[in-house]
Amino acid sequence: MSHEPNPAVLYPDVAAHGSLAAALRAEAAAQGMSLPLAVTSSDPLRHATVTGVVPHRHSSYVAAWRHERKWGFWGSSNDRLMICGSTQDIRELPQVIRGWAEGAGLDEIRQAATFDLLTGRFEVPDKNPADVITSEWQWLLKDADRTDWPQYQALIESAHAEPKLRRLYPYSSHWALGFAEKPDSPYTPSFVSIGSPHGAGHYTIREWCNGPVLHHVTTAAEAIAIAVDRIPAALLRTSSENPAQHS
Repeated sequence: MSHEPNPAVLYPDVAAHGSLAAALRAEAAAQGMSLPLAVTSSDPLRHATVTGVVPHRHSSYVAAWRHERKWGFWGSSNDRLMICGSTQDIRELPQVIRGWAEGAGLDEIRQAATFDLLTGRFEVPDKNPADVITSEWQWLLKDADRTDWPQYQALIESAHAEPKLRRLYPYSSHWALGFAEKPDSPYTPSFVSIGSPHGAGHYTIREWCNGPVLHHVTTAAEAIAIAVDRIPAALLRTSSENPAQHS
C-alpha cells in the first residue's frame, strides 16, 4: 500500500509561501504580472482557485498531484471544460492563468503556453444550443485523435460525418457514444449507445449505456447506420427544423 507524501515534503517551496495561491502569486510577480488567486482552505498547499475571470468562465483552478511533483490547470466555461493541462514546472503556470483570467482566446492561451494544453471545445458565451453542439463535436474529434484507440476514433469520425447525428448533442462515457436532442439534457431521449472495442472485437449497440445488448457489428460504419435507423421520428423532425451549424 502506497502512502501519500506529506505535501509540505513534496512541495517545500510552496510550503515556504504558506499556500499554492501565494506561491503562484510570488512566481507571477517575479515575471512581472499579478494573478487573481484564492487560497483553498481545505488543501492550501495543493489547490488554488482562479478568481476574477470573465463572466462565462468559472470553476478554474490549479491543483497539485498527490504522489509526484506536478501541477494541473483546469478552466471551464458555461459548465463545460474548455482548457486543461499539466506541468512539472510551476514557472509555466502564471502566463496561462493570466490569459484565462483576462479573457484571452483559447488558441491564444494554448499558443503562449510552454506546456501542452488541450483546448478542444470553443466557448459559447450565450449558450446557443447549435453552437454548443458544434463545440462538443469539435472536442470529441480532437480528444479521439489524441487517444491510442483507433476503433474509438473511427466511431467518432463516422458519427460526425453523418448529418443526422451531427445535428444532435454527442456525449461519451467509458468509450461509448450516445446522442441527445439538447446540450442541457444530454441523456434524453436515449435511443442508442455505441460501445467501442479495444483491439479485436465488435462495436456493441445498446439503447442506453449498460442496457441490454441489441447488436454486435464489426465496423464503425455499421454501428452508425444502426444509430441513424434508431433516431426517433420526432427527434429527426426537431433536428431538421433547427439544424446545428458545423465546420
